[in-house]
Amino acid sequence: MSRATIPVKLPPSSGNAARKLAEEDGVSLSQWVSLAVAQKISSVETAEAFFMRRSQGAEQVNFLEILRNAPDRAPDPGDELAAINVV
Repeated sequence: MSRATIPVKLPPSSGNAARKLAEEDGVSLSQWVSLAVAQKISSVETAEAFFMRRSQGAEQVNFLEILRNAPDRAPDPGDELAAINVV
């Protein structure tokens, strides 16, 4: 994988906080900033775009077969759907 060097200017408070957190994580500042940027990019990407990309080449028939074979049981604790109040 090729890498690009991109100079970034941070306010001293952000730079100091990033250095401290990188040190606590045991990684270089460059590695820590690279991971932080990757996390931000992934949080901005919409779920729709993610699933559209992941579904490329998928067959609806296969998906429906998986759903038909899913066990009929109560959700695990914490996975329940929230109650919706309809007015």
